[in-house]
Amino acid sequence: MVTFSTVTAAMAMEDYCMGHGVAGRIIPLPQEISAGCGLSWRTQPEEKENLIQMMAEAGLTWESMHECML
Repeated sequence: MVTFSTVTAAMAMEDYCMGHGVAGRIIPLPQEISAGCGLSWRTQPEEKENLIQMMAEAGLTWESMHECML
């Protein structure tokens, strides 16, 4: 799960990922995790390294990453 400090950053992530076929979706941030905007990008944990590289190349800003177990 990737968190963002602003809604604008979360929406930029969603727009980029949807336009480039990146798996995942925007979800409300679980209350156990604190972050600026209350939204997060949810994807599979095995995508972490690819996601970090993709966000750097695309110039997307993010706050933190969390791995959540259900």
